[in-house]
Amino acid sequence: MLQSFTWFRQAALRWSDGQRTVYIDPWGTTGEDEPADLILITHAHQDHFQPDEIERLQASGTKLVAPHDVAAELSGDVTPVAPGESHEVAGVRFTTVPAYNTREEALKFHPKENRWVGFLVELGGHTYYHAGDTDHAPELDSITTDVAFLPVGGYYTMDVPEAAVLAKAIGPQIAVPFHYGFVVGTASDGEAFRQAADPVKVEVMTPRDAYEC
Repeated sequence: MLQSFTWFRQAALRWSDGQRTVYIDPWGTTGEDEPADLILITHAHQDHFQPDEIERLQASGTKLVAPHDVAAELSGDVTPVAPGESHEVAGVRFTTVPAYNTREEALKFHPKENRWVGFLVELGGHTYYHAGDTDHAPELDSITTDVAFLPVGGYYTMDVPEAAVLAKAIGPQIAVPFHYGFVVGTASDGEAFRQAADPVKVEVMTPRDAYEC
């Protein structure tokens, strides 16, 4: 279920089946990377929203999806979204879910009132949850997904123990840690999450960019 994915860094993913190419929060792409049919953006922070990379990945038919504050900064075929919506864009069906901090010391990073999002995306016959930047918000326990990409780096988002609790609550077929080893967390957080999330199956991907911390 992960063979069509590339993890660049932080929360930047690409899915491609040879016919369609979908990017989520692209960061770390180059001019050699294939153009996008669809680009999904979770929120406005620079490690998730890179306007120059988005512009480079756009082709004539590229469609963009982003929360309203980010959508206002984009040009082209843009669909603004908020939590709790379902859409089909570029032939891809997805649902938006809340993404925000619940820890008192982190509330200023991703306030609930910003209405930033994670995505539940249907790709290649499976459902993938890209959590964006979030803590273990209560609404997330009801998510049903085949694969859950969860931030584990801490400080701005869930750390390893908190993400492991969410993984067990969701119960995906596979949980994948990301948002660590760049900006926050360390390269060892992926293996730590594997142990903490047991008995949930964890796949630790190798980022295309070298870890920085």
